[in-house]
Amino acid sequence: MIWQYIIIILILLVIAFAILRTKRKDFKLEANKLIEYLGGTANIIRYEVNNSRFVVDLHNVDLVDKEGIQKMGAKGIVEIDNELKIIFGDDAKQLKKNIDDLK
Repeated sequence: MIWQYIIIILILLVIAFAILRTKRKDFKLEANKLIEYLGGTANIIRYEVNNSRFVVDLHNVDLVDKEGIQKMGAKGIVEIDNELKIIFGDDAKQLKKNIDDLK
């Protein structure tokens, strides 16, 4: 009788683990998308993370797909001259790390 409960608990744990795993973001894919939405690597001069903001200096801001960045989960985009401040929250640091790995 107790074995039945143990088996049910194990099955529920496996299902919960599978659900959590599918909800995790693939930050390498997200980093590639972000580079594309920023106009490609040739358009990026410099980038850094400041708390929850991803700050990027660009050659040409007109090449940026702001709508695509918003769809990625950006909470806001501030444009000052050729600089964008993109608010990603906790994901900003992970995105920068994956972009560093791509370069």
